[in-house]
Amino acid sequence: MPDALLIALYAFAGAAATGLAGAGVLRLIRRRSLTASLAVVAAVGVVAMLAGTLAVARAMFLSPHDLTVVTTVVAMAAVVSLATALLLGRWVVARSRELTVAARSFGDGGDFTAPDGPVTAELDELSRELAATSARLAESRERERASEASRRELVAWISHDLRTPLAGLRAMSEALEDGVAADPVRYLKQIRTEVERLDGMVGDLFELSRIHAGTLPLAPARVSLYDLVGDALAGAEPLAREHGVRLVGDRVEPVPVEVDGKEMSRVLDNLLVNAVRRTPAGGTVAVAAVRSPEGVVLSVSDGCGGIPEDDLPRVFDTGWRGSHARTPPAGAGLGLAIVRGIVEAHRGRATVRNVPGGCRFEVTLPASAQPGPLPVQA
Repeated sequence: MPDALLIALYAFAGAAATGLAGAGVLRLIRRRSLTASLAVVAAVGVVAMLAGTLAVARAMFLSPHDLTVVTTVVAMAAVVSLATALLLGRWVVARSRELTVAARSFGDGGDFTAPDGPVTAELDELSRELAATSARLAESRERERASEASRRELVAWISHDLRTPLAGLRAMSEALEDGVAADPVRYLKQIRTEVERLDGMVGDLFELSRIHAGTLPLAPARVSLYDLVGDALAGAEPLAREHGVRLVGDRVEPVPVEVDGKEMSRVLDNLLVNAVRRTPAGGTVAVAAVRSPEGVVLSVSDGCGGIPEDDLPRVFDTGWRGSHARTPPAGAGLGLAIVRGIVEAHRGRATVRNVPGGCRFEVTLPASAQPGPLPVQA
């Protein structure tokens, strides 16, 4: 056997034995500090070299002097390797502890601030991921606070709006029961009106709860926006006449879309009722439906005078009704929230912006909208 191959075999045998022992030690201390693991790795490297050298020296019958020289060189290398490993381990552990403290801050509700000073590439990547997670958590907490505030406002408004018709129903029923009603027929008609109002509010709450729960059933079919708008205008005409508002729908293209006709009719009805109630007598509510690069845009423009810029982001929030000047005599601010939920169920988008003299609500639907799972709101 050639001497070179023999030397390689002896060196490999000595190093392999040391490596196996080091692997066992690493397994035993795998839950300990990174410093200890780095020290073991450095020690395994040096001891493996020493074991291989000693095995070769014994096989080659080196002189005691030469063996002492080799051992001394390896020992000095071991001292330097262990010192370097310990310093590196302490530095990495210190950076990791700083990162842990910073991560604990945003876990307790604060913001993540990356520790100063140089770090390894892996720790730097982890720091960036923690910063991104902190930003997402902050946004989630903000949405949760806004949603909770919206829920509290909704409960307050619903309680108020339910109390008013219920008080009227109680008074009218007591008058009828006591026989003191001057015009029982008129009282009965008013009772029916109040019951229908309550039924509408309960229906809106049920619809909104299904939207938030993601259980709103959709039956998509290919329909023409021209027909949907025509039916919605016909349904809103009596209310428009009552308020002295003119309805215009002469910019409606016969664009085919795949939507749930019943739910999309509810979207149009809510937008038209909202526009008519907020437009002063003599004003105009215009409906348009045109193609766009994003799909189909259905818009309803009113003459309300505009919405304050600070309120625009909240228009579609549950329970939002704006200022007292824009609050209708009935309803609990659920109509526009229902509009957004139904439109987003069709993978569309509902927006609002101010235009001269009023505002314009726009519903953007894909050219061939395919309804999908409803977004669950926080």
